[in-house]
Amino acid sequence: MSATRVEKAEENRKKLLASARKAFAEKGYAEASMDELTAEAGLTRGALYHSFGDKRGLLAAVVDQIDSEMAAKAKMRALSAQDDWDAMLLEAKAYIEMALEPEVQQIVLRDGPAVLGDPSRWPSQSSCLAETLRTVESLIAKGILRPVDPEAASRLLSGAAFNAAMWVAAKENPQASLSQAIDAFKALAEGLLLDRQS
Repeated sequence: MSATRVEKAEENRKKLLASARKAFAEKGYAEASMDELTAEAGLTRGALYHSFGDKRGLLAAVVDQIDSEMAAKAKMRALSAQDDWDAMLLEAKAYIEMALEPEVQQIVLRDGPAVLGDPSRWPSQSSCLAETLRTVESLIAKGILRPVDPEAASRLLSGAAFNAAMWVAAKENPQASLSQAIDAFKALAEGLLLDRQS
């Protein structure tokens, strides 16, 4: 494939992602029409199939894009932390708070799990899990967390943050449930602290 064709394919991919992101956020995955979203992008279904395989593949790419953005935002919020423990809590809090964003609610927290299945198998969640694992290993090595299996603890923490966000998004009044979810996550995470061991 020539450089120009590669550039054109990447340009088409970006157009389809933007169009799908808008359609999925506004209408949800089930109601979003492939014909409408490709037309809005100024492309054909053939371009969608070439770039993503099918509508499900397009959703997977949109979820990956948004979830990666969420992780980057959460990481930025954690920069103000005084240590790795506080950074991990701030990242989780920021991630859960993003459940208030309508686009995140619809695409990542409703349609994503319903269509794509287990979020722990998503590429973006795997990246988050790897970062959490590094932090947990470091906190165990420093004697801050109990000497539990780091992968198990990381999976539990990542899953708890994601599920807390899904719970907030599913509530009739998400804003009212947010502090409850964050408080429960923090209490769960603090159970791993070494100085709380009985």
